Amino acid sequence: MLKKLAVLMCLYAAGSMAQVASAVPDEWKPLQFLIGTWEARTSGGSAQAASSGTYSFQFELGNHVIVRQISKGGCKGPADFDCGHNDLLYIYRENSQPTPKAIYFDSEGHVIHYDLSIPAPTSVVFLSDSSQPGPQFRLSYDLKGTTMYGKFEIRMPGETQFKPYLEWSGGKAVAHKNNSPH
Repeated sequence: MLKKLAVLMCLYAAGSMAQVASAVPDEWKPLQFLIGTWEARTSGGSAQAASSGTYSFQFELGNHVIVRQISKGGCKGPADFDCGHNDLLYIYRENSQPTPKAIYFDSEGHVIHYDLSIPAPTSVVFLSDSSQPGPQFRLSYDLKGTTMYGKFEIRMPGETQFKPYLEWSGGKAVAHKNNSPH
């Protein structure tokens, strides 16, 4: 009897979670193109790093937040490039505002607050506040066909143009049927 109850509770919970995951609120639809796990291979920028891995955008907390997490593959870069870098990006809506915001944290101690703009149906730009001291940052994602292109750019104080620091691209990551780490 207890086993049947436990199984029923698990099935109910799984069904409820699937229902929540599929019921994406309308205000998140412009960013739905980001959702999933993406391959990433660097292709340019002043960082001069060669790296690969995956990153995912997933809804969390009852579809109130989108979280980007990275998973590293190989990395090779100059001595000042941190191949052990790790970060988290949270996209959220503050006080029911129509335009989302984001906050970024990394293993080097950086915290960046971003405002978002959606210039096209499959494009999003994250822009830090230019009135803050230090450099301004721009992070962008652009889905062209089945390939997601990403770019992280920096504009130093007194400069007028952003300069690419890191660029990457890749398609949706293929889920492996065998969960073996080999």
